This record gives sequence, structure tokens and C-alpha cells, in this order.
Amino acid sequence: MAPTHVLRCCQRGLAWIPVIFIALVVCWSYYAYVVELCIFTIPSIGEQTIRYCDRCQVIKPDRCHHCSACDMCVLKMDHHCPWVNNCVGFSNYKFFILFLAYSLVYCLFIAATVLQYFIKFWTNELPDTHAKFHVLFLFFVAAMFCISILSLFSYHLWLVGKNRSTIEAFRAPVFRTGSDKNGFSLGFRKNIAQVFGDQKKYWLLPVFTSQGDGLTFPARLVSADAEQATVTLHPEPNKSAAEVPASPLNDSQNRLLSNDQHANNITEHLANNTLKSDENETITISMESES
Repeated sequence: MAPTHVLRCCQRGLAWIPVIFIALVVCWSYYAYVVELCIFTIPSIGEQTIRYCDRCQVIKPDRCHHCSACDMCVLKMDHHCPWVNNCVGFSNYKFFILFLAYSLVYCLFIAATVLQYFIKFWTNELPDTHAKFHVLFLFFVAAMFCISILSLFSYHLWLVGKNRSTIEAFRAPVFRTGSDKNGFSLGFRKNIAQVFGDQKKYWLLPVFTSQGDGLTFPARLVSADAEQATVTLHPEPNKSAAEVPASPLNDSQNRLLSNDQHANNITEHLANNTLKSDENETITISMESES
């Protein structure tokens, strides 16, 4: 009797599992729809705002993000890599790409050199020894890592050509004119120089040659503000006084100048022109008389 009673209690307890599951799903859906969607989803108003990290209690520059795994803000954060147990950002992004390149070359070398022994073991041309398992397993591992690293390496080379990070590829940065994934793109060559530097001889060497300081980055967007438009359309420096003669008409632009002074300036200007014309005529007459 006792085992039967315990079994029935267990069955009744298990029967409540779907009910509890449905209740949890309803509670979660309410939280996701009401709290997260309606309360914490705030439209971004990025007009001259300052990005601030509540966890680190510091101001976040552009392209800086907080890593929950490292519990710190990372400049130009790309992603958190569990294979190196570190964040990939401005200070080590070039080294991460070189790490992928070196690993790809290593896997290709292992797969290429083991391929002939793999074929011989697979066709039973070599004796069946303990080395067979190691050679077969080594080739499969090298080929698997080669394919995965090649895809990851190609993707990050594409990001370098676009001057984007992995975070910016999924979530476009917001500028004053709106969100734009290509906001930091300066052209293919300049984008590569942003990560690898200007000197090509250092591109494949594990030395830091990235441009900038990680705090500010050049952008291709031009704001249409009145202040920036004034700076952009700033006139060229005035020429020297020797190149541009002073004109009385310029004095008339001064609002404090009286009409009498303006008339006197015009009279003097006409008198000077008359004297010059008289001198030219005198010279012409004297030359004709001598001839």
C-alpha cells in the first residue's frame, strides 16, 4: 500500500509540471512584453549626448562598450573571445587577426603534410599500427580547424575593409544624421591603415601599428549643423595689401562712415584716375612730337 501511495503522489506531482511551465512562460512573456519592451526600450536621442557606463562609472568614448565577462569597458570593442579569455578591441585587434592568420597557416601546413599518410592509411598501404589512429585524427582536427578559422578570418578581413567591429555589424552606430553601418568607413586603403598602420612592412609582424588613440575616430559623415557649416565654409585667408589694392568702395560698407566722407573718397578716386589719364596723354604727345 505504501509504495502505491508514494507512486500516486509522484504522479500527481509530475502532473503539475506542465502547469508550472505554462505559468512561468506567461510570467516571462509578461515581463518581456511589458517591462523590457515598454519601459526599457527608449528611443535614442543622440543629439550631443555623452555616453556613460553605469557599471564602471566612467564616460564611454565612441565605439567603446562594456564587457560583462571582463567587467570593464573596452575601447572599440569587437567581441569577447573565449579562446583567449580576453576581450578583442582597439589595443589587440591587429594581434587577434594575426593570431587567426598564423593559426590558419599552421592548420594548412599540418593538413597538407599529413594528407599523404592519411591516404595511405585509408587505403591500407601502410601497416595497421597505433599511428593510424593518431594520423587520421590529426588530419580531421586540422581540416576542421582550418575550415572554421578560414571562415572567421575571412569575416574579420571583411570587417577591416569596412572599418566595422562585430558589434557594429549587428547594431549600426548612431550619428546625428541617424544610424549608419558605414559611418566610420574611410575607403578600403584607409580602413586597412586604421588597423594595420601605414607601413606595410609591419603588417604581418606582431607589433602595435594601429592608428589613433582609441578615444576618437574619423568618420565619413558630415554634420549639417550651422556651426559646422560655418567652419566648413570658412573663407580662404585674405590676400596681402600689395596684391589687392585698397578701394574706397570698401569703406562704404562701414555703417559708421558718413555720406560726406564717402563722397570725398569717390572724388579723390576720380581725381587720381584723371591725373593718371593726363600723364598718359602727355607722354603720347611728346613721343609724337619727337617723331
